[in-house]
Amino acid sequence: MDNNKTKVSITREAWHIVCIVFAAAIYGFSINNFLHGSGLLSGGFTGISLLGQHALRQFAGIELPLSAIYIPLNAVPALLAFKFIGKRFTIYSLIMIVLSSVFADVIPNFQLTNDILLCAVFGGIINGTAISICLISNATSGGADFISIFISEKYGKDAWNYIFAGNVVVLVCSGILFGWRGAMYSIILQFCSTMIIQMLYKRYQKQTMFIITEKPDKVYEVIRENTNHDGTLFKGVGLYKGRERNMIYSVVSSDEIRMVVAKIKKADPGAFINIVKSEEVMGNFYRRPNN
Repeated sequence: MDNNKTKVSITREAWHIVCIVFAAAIYGFSINNFLHGSGLLSGGFTGISLLGQHALRQFAGIELPLSAIYIPLNAVPALLAFKFIGKRFTIYSLIMIVLSSVFADVIPNFQLTNDILLCAVFGGIINGTAISICLISNATSGGADFISIFISEKYGKDAWNYIFAGNVVVLVCSGILFGWRGAMYSIILQFCSTMIIQMLYKRYQKQTMFIITEKPDKVYEVIRENTNHDGTLFKGVGLYKGRERNMIYSVVSSDEIRMVVAKIKKADPGAFINIVKSEEVMGNFYRRPNN
């Protein structure tokens, strides 16, 4: 049994690393083919690194690879993540940081389009997809994501909108230094990227289930075993037939909802489930550790 668990664990770790390498490759591809040459900036520390690269090139005549700025810039956030978020999470993130910056330096620019709006939209979509794959694989793409995960872990909130606001500040600095056209299109890129992340990565989003069931014990067992969340049983009367009914109330993470609903329907095919998005939950709410 232990050997089977070890094999599953090794397979999971290997799959996470494969996903991170893939995410790093498409992230680097996006930087070199949609941002470089279009005057666009990505978000977070990638955007700060690109801004530094442009500034050194234009004002000092120094040409530095992205990795020479991006990797050292992430040193302090990585140390904080190692201490407060988790060791495995930080190691995976460092793999993503190093590989994505190296890929951005070595992947050629294929000149897919000169249309800055297309670059902003598709660059944002690809960036957001790469970051989402990375997050789902228990890693981040760099400094600002470390900060977002730290806020989300500490306060249990989706913090990507706050990161978007911080990115706008970086873009305003870019507009002052290099002109507003690229900076304003970069906001479109950031918006597209943020929307994709919120759509694909739902760890810190929550949903409430109201489940009317004839088998409350089995339904609760499904919720408890698969999500580690609790539930509350309410007794009521079905008005149509006047019979006593059971309703279980439970809040789970949005990334668990599809799985747990499928298992509830298997445990009780006649269960009636109402799912409501929860904007905020106060009190104890179990979150899987990033370690």
